[in-house]
Amino acid sequence: MYIQIVSVGKLKEKYLKDAVNNYTKLLSRFCRTEIVEVAEEKVPPSLSSREEEQARSREAERIRAALAKDAYVIALDLTGEQPDSMRFAQKLNELMVAGKSRISFIIGGSTGLDRKLVKEADYNLCLSNMTFPHQLARVILLEQIYRCFKIINNETYHK
Repeated sequence: MYIQIVSVGKLKEKYLKDAVNNYTKLLSRFCRTEIVEVAEEKVPPSLSSREEEQARSREAERIRAALAKDAYVIALDLTGEQPDSMRFAQKLNELMVAGKSRISFIIGGSTGLDRKLVKEADYNLCLSNMTFPHQLARVILLEQIYRCFKIINNETYHK
């Protein structure tokens, strides 16, 4: 199994980098994990909605170019399904059973994901109704993927 996370922007904080490295290491016994960072558009705080849309579109092109070939694409989006951990594990297990050995997750930047890109994805996932910085979403996603593999393999995991 190959899990790819394509994320807009670079992690700056050491504690986030450490958390990503920790979960990537924990996941290594279940799958190969690759994190791909694509450049984030420089956006001033006072953008028009059209300018924001254009910035998301440029980021989307970079995301598309980075996606693994033949991958099942999961977009993190507030309009997506919001499964609990058990259901998310079931979803990943169903994908594996169906022969989907390459899964790419996409995380947008500070202005979110391009709507066309969200529609193109095979599945839309909402981590929470709460708002998180996109850098923190990467850590939360990795933790949940790790939790899924523990559930799928009937292994204990702290609650």
